[in-house]
Amino acid sequence: RYLPTDFFFSGWFQKLFKSRVSGTQREQEAEATKKSASTSVNRVSASPSSASSFCSSSSSSPGTTPSKAQSALSSRLRFSRKYDVFVCHSSVDSDSEEAGRLVSFLEASPRSLRCFLRERDDCPGAAISTELCQAVQNSHLWALLITPSFLQDDWCKYMMHQALAEGPMSNRIIPLVQNLPRSECPQELRFFFCIDLNRNPDWGYTLLNKTVLKYLEDLVAKEKTLDGNMDSSGSESGGGDSSRTDILVSQCDPADTSIPLEVIKTEDGSLNSDCLGHQ
Repeated sequence: RYLPTDFFFSGWFQKLFKSRVSGTQREQEAEATKKSASTSVNRVSASPSSASSFCSSSSSSPGTTPSKAQSALSSRLRFSRKYDVFVCHSSVDSDSEEAGRLVSFLEASPRSLRCFLRERDDCPGAAISTELCQAVQNSHLWALLITPSFLQDDWCKYMMHQALAEGPMSNRIIPLVQNLPRSECPQELRFFFCIDLNRNPDWGYTLLNKTVLKYLEDLVAKEKTLDGNMDSSGSESGGGDSSRTDILVSQCDPADTSIPLEVIKTEDGSLNSDCLGHQ
């Protein structure tokens, strides 16, 4: 038989046991909460260092440092002339369309070159010859789209000879051959490296873009060399950007330097040594 006191003690014992169990559970839950909180704090404290290390690694990556191409495209020597490329083509629809595709490729981002295109950039009311001559003079390079129609176009021949007069035998003239064998190219361009657009025009466009960038990079490099020489000699640079660009262009393209005939020939009729470096 159980006495009332037995029921009292058994109930008290059950309450005590339950309270201890619930207290242990609460302690375990509190401990787990502390661990999770400390883990989150460690993560937060570690995140700035990881972020700073990421920023330092990204800042030291080659992509964030200005490349030669970016320096060339932002150089003041580039903007000393109005256009990067003068695109010469015939007035035939097929050639005009091809020239339009080429210019769209060169002017699109990230290339962002400045191109002169006939009928688009001509000034209405101005003389054609004057506009073309000024565009040739205000361009760093000249891309000639050589096609069968180009050979029959008088204005194309005129622009080609203007470019040859500005930079004879220089790397500023870039013939682009299309629908024409190289053997039928104009005699004046036989000794120039040509870009063949017959097989893969896109590849030719890319090669032209690289050629323009390489020319501008060389121009910037020549400027640094010229500045170093002037600093060492103590002389001051005179003239504006255009005259400075002409000097640098003549250094990039030795054939651009015009020498009077009396300087080229000596008294006995042989070539002067000063001229041999310009051949």
